[in-house]
Amino acid sequence: MYNPKSKIATEFIDDAEILETLDYAQKNKNNRELIDSLLERAKDCKGLTHREAAVLLECELDDEIEKMYSLAQEIKQRFYGNRIVMFAPLYLSNYCVNGCTYCPYHMKNKHIARKKLTQEEIVKEVIALQDMGHKRLALETGEDPVNNPIEYVLESIKSIYGIKHKNGAIRRVNVNIAATTVENYRKLKEAGIGTYILFQETYHKKSYEQLHPTGPKSDYAYHTEAMDRAMEGGIDDVGCGVLFGLNMYKYDFVGLLMHAEHLEAVFGVGPHTISVPRIRAADDINPEDFENAISDEIFAKIVAVLRIAVPYTGMIVSTRESQRTREKVLHLGISQISGGSRTSVGGYAEGGEEENSAQFDVSDTRTLDQVVNWLLGMGYIPSFCTACYREGRTGDRFMHLVKSGQIANCCQPNAIMTLKEYLEDYASEDTRRKGEKVIMEELSRIPNDKVREIAQKHVQEIHSGLRDFRF
Repeated sequence: MYNPKSKIATEFIDDAEILETLDYAQKNKNNRELIDSLLERAKDCKGLTHREAAVLLECELDDEIEKMYSLAQEIKQRFYGNRIVMFAPLYLSNYCVNGCTYCPYHMKNKHIARKKLTQEEIVKEVIALQDMGHKRLALETGEDPVNNPIEYVLESIKSIYGIKHKNGAIRRVNVNIAATTVENYRKLKEAGIGTYILFQETYHKKSYEQLHPTGPKSDYAYHTEAMDRAMEGGIDDVGCGVLFGLNMYKYDFVGLLMHAEHLEAVFGVGPHTISVPRIRAADDINPEDFENAISDEIFAKIVAVLRIAVPYTGMIVSTRESQRTREKVLHLGISQISGGSRTSVGGYAEGGEEENSAQFDVSDTRTLDQVVNWLLGMGYIPSFCTACYREGRTGDRFMHLVKSGQIANCCQPNAIMTLKEYLEDYASEDTRRKGEKVIMEELSRIPNDKVREIAQKHVQEIHSGLRDFRF
């Protein structure tokens, strides 16, 4: 029985409720009156229920879809402006004891190169990332209690925060590791992580169990209830996501929103971020083996409807997607992207990458500077900001500021100042020229006179050599 306040996975992700929702959406997919009423109500930026959002996703009316895209852009602009947060993944180890059929790290894959970074190798990786200009990382490991215990992850986080190289520093470490215990989540919180990220892969229980035949990850309930344990452990910024293409996308879309509603109902705050990866080719993995792959058009529609349904939630797209696809979905709701990414263990430091150790093929292979240049050319502010996490603006405190509109007084100037740091320390000449133009334009758009005055002062101080100002 569907109960969003329950902490039992099969009750807050209720199969019967999802099937009823999909049936309702199918019956109303071209109900113009209903669709218009949903879009009109969504303009208040308070979101939609999973059932309402499913109707929009099912809609086949071209003019109504255009209205959705327009509204998604308006909502994104209202909460995020022109800011796009930059990050990079850092793979610590690809040792794994699970049998996931869609991931080359599965334990039966005997021809992938296995590697675990030492702390000395982590230093080299992080310095390489700092030399690009990155300030925010997402740590990735396979699940292996012998090779990748929680102590290894904690030691790695400590090492990363301790590395200072020239003007470089990693200011926020997000963590994407396997579902674990409340005690271990508490340890991650104490280590100073930003967001805990865990993808559900699919919410369809039977499909989930088929895709995860062996290993700890095969336990659907333990995996699905992980975010509850993370929040009980004090981590109030969590990031959800599914791997589109593994299962029927409509089912997983509804499940994803039900998970967000569950977290809101139980903890008073939904996910800090939602990621929307699609399955990609990798060693031992052929996406064509999965019959549920989705087109670029469907992918764009998913992003737009998610932005309408969860207006306050950050949305992430990685270098799994091509430049063309990323450009389209940036306009529709994406607020964070990776740049210059490597999905192999030891992929950043010169000479550090092992052959065939990547988790998936990267579609957008441009350098970070090329990605920043591209964003600037479209009028975006590439942001390296980590201020909210470092100022304690997380969880419900962050969401309160977002919902009240006050977060813009922090985010816009912080984005400008961190972009200025990037331009001074890492940018190519063409990127620097474009970036200075964007900074001047964005400074003039800061509505609060006092905030604008302080931001202008800090921009000049950054040019003079000072660093790490934040609102």
